[in-house]
Amino acid sequence: MSAGSSSSTALVLSGGGVRGAYEVGVARGLVDVLGLRPTDAPPFDVFTGTSVGAINAAFLAANTHRGDLDVCTLCDVWRSLRLPQHLRVDPLGLWGGWDAVKRRFGIGRGERLLRFGRSVLDPRPLERIVRESIPWQRLRDNIGKGNTRALVIAALQVESGRTVMFADVAPDTTFRPSRDPRRRAVVAALEAGHVLASAAIPLLFPARRIGDHYYCDGGLRFNTPIAPAIRSGADRLVIVSLAKEHRRGYDSAMPRELEGQDELDEEIGVDHVPDYPSVQFLLGKVLNALLLDPVGYDLQVLERFNVLLDVLTASLTPSELERVHEVLRDSRGARYRRLDTLVFAPSTDIGKMAGEHVGSRRVEASQVTRWLLGRARSATGEADLLSYLLFDGTFANRLIELGRADVRARADEVRAFFTARSESVRESA
Repeated sequence: MSAGSSSSTALVLSGGGVRGAYEVGVARGLVDVLGLRPTDAPPFDVFTGTSVGAINAAFLAANTHRGDLDVCTLCDVWRSLRLPQHLRVDPLGLWGGWDAVKRRFGIGRGERLLRFGRSVLDPRPLERIVRESIPWQRLRDNIGKGNTRALVIAALQVESGRTVMFADVAPDTTFRPSRDPRRRAVVAALEAGHVLASAAIPLLFPARRIGDHYYCDGGLRFNTPIAPAIRSGADRLVIVSLAKEHRRGYDSAMPRELEGQDELDEEIGVDHVPDYPSVQFLLGKVLNALLLDPVGYDLQVLERFNVLLDVLTASLTPSELERVHEVLRDSRGARYRRLDTLVFAPSTDIGKMAGEHVGSRRVEASQVTRWLLGRARSATGEADLLSYLLFDGTFANRLIELGRADVRARADEVRAFFTARSESVRESA
């Protein structure tokens, strides 16, 4: 952010497949609690996101000409999801599809349909959503006018393993790149391809080519992009994590067939080898580990720096304090600032919600998809894998309503946070 600019507030959105509907619910809840109308000023001017968070962030960043960010339309996009259209399992997808197989064995001509890459799921429905639902020209307009100061999305460069921050910034905004060799910044006018690259969960969706490189889901290395929001000039952060509010320990995450086994072994006096966890259970846990990184540590670091800056400000003269800032700026490429945060995470386990949803209703989908969904639901009703892939509007609406409810439960805290922001803006004017 350029010198002299007023206070800036960022919305930081995580990755997590269909769980991203919860983020939309939080955004809708904030609009509701703050009573924002289309003619009001928007609550955010910086947006960062990874994977599904990149999709949501791009839509909201494109609508900063409205105080309500047109979030109701984004809710409708999520509610319109239908399993038969949006979860198409292609058993031959990893080999490039049926046409590629025909070419391989010399059967017929075989049309060349490999522009999407190789994946288990047909990526075309997701591509249509990203290209048609996000108003890309409006994004250009709002960034050009400064309504949106920055939109930053993370993607993993496949060849190097580095996380690349694609930053689209307003004319008066500076995105300060990190000096971390694992991360690289690229300032560019963002398009659908950047968002699709950030959302490309390996094997499930194909990697995307941007320029000379292939990119996949940024959540594999950097799921909750807090630092890019700060480096875009934001001094206030609203962070939405898609991991449960109180993360479960390993024991409570075990399948029911493994729970209580130690007590049973003692009772019958014999050694017993429990059933091995199912593949779908393990895959769900792997996705959790890769894509639901906890933000707790990052927030602890932020708070420690807030305390340190408060102590330094109270103890040093202005010239001494400026010298400290110069040293810190030389080491990290940007000065440290005090940052206020407001963090939301699901109050209910989304994996269990997904299992209950599938178990309580007839799923309209192809036989292959129904088989996949059934296998993805464990004996306990827990379904972490399902919670990434359940492209069902009814389930998405449940997550939207959960996000809204979690915001309403903290309405006073939300109003206090944004009231302090408004006072900061007036003081800097």
